[in-house]
Amino acid sequence: MTLQSFGYFGVRSQKLDDWAEYGPKLLGLEIVERTATTLKLRMDDRKQRILVSSSEADVQAFGFEVADRAALDALAGRLEGQQILVRPVSPASAALRGVAGAIRFADPAGNPLEAFYGPETTIEAFKPGRPISGFRTGAMGMGHAVLHVTRVEALVPFSRDVLGFKVSDFMVKPFKAYFFHLNPRQHSLALLETGREGIHHIMMEAGQLDDVGQALDLANAEGRVAVNLGRHTNDLMTSFYARTPDDFLIEYGWGGRTIEPDTWQPSEMTYGGSLWGHEPVAASPELIAVRRAAKARVVEAGLRQPVQVAEGNYHVGPSTTCAWWDEMKRGT
Repeated sequence: MTLQSFGYFGVRSQKLDDWAEYGPKLLGLEIVERTATTLKLRMDDRKQRILVSSSEADVQAFGFEVADRAALDALAGRLEGQQILVRPVSPASAALRGVAGAIRFADPAGNPLEAFYGPETTIEAFKPGRPISGFRTGAMGMGHAVLHVTRVEALVPFSRDVLGFKVSDFMVKPFKAYFFHLNPRQHSLALLETGREGIHHIMMEAGQLDDVGQALDLANAEGRVAVNLGRHTNDLMTSFYARTPDDFLIEYGWGGRTIEPDTWQPSEMTYGGSLWGHEPVAASPELIAVRRAAKARVVEAGLRQPVQVAEGNYHVGPSTTCAWWDEMKRGT
């Protein structure tokens, strides 16, 4: 597999002051550089993960990591073999992104994508913008990217057969969607058929559930919550969605599922996108009715999923004396 993870995100914005508040104070990111036209945000041992610029023409992009220069050249050759225009990212622009080298291209819907190698790292400890436990990144990348698309079937072959993503699962009702993985993160890319094009959201996964709850309080105080707290059916993430200064969304979550990427078998999601919650704050009555109907089916079926925790990030309480709960644990 050529692509390894979702490595960085670039956004063109005239709202650098807003991002300089939003990134550290709500998301807990660290500002590592601020100029009159550029803001760089860090979340782990990488020098940066998010680049906001008011001047860089081609800054808007989803950056996916490859192993080295040879892998980048191989990907460029495969793209060109499919008659896809590939442009090298200039050394100055690569330095702005904190990488050794990169290429730029677009998917069939015109979404700007980049592939890169040689990310710059630092031994300095990550200093979050507010007290949080940190983010779950590493080999799984910075999180996942989700795109609006007009027709999902038009992009599946490109994502799967050209870029090398593997299908994690897909949904036909209440809307069409495809989810793709590159590594143990359940999905690094998703395509939602919404009738339009562009970015839907970026997901970042916090280290502890309380990080998410406190971010939810902050987002509520600022009127930024777009989708309330809930838990997804496929990656089992407990999360909410907050509007960014440029109106796309950040999914802020905890407890995402990991998979075995080489042996995972895709399947259709037949119960919608959420086990519970995730109700839009401002949506049409028709959309809310569809979402509620899907979750009513989840309730009727009594679907449950184990909580996904990292080693050491949990405490086992005393055994219960409730006979009903004891039977539930035994699966009876």
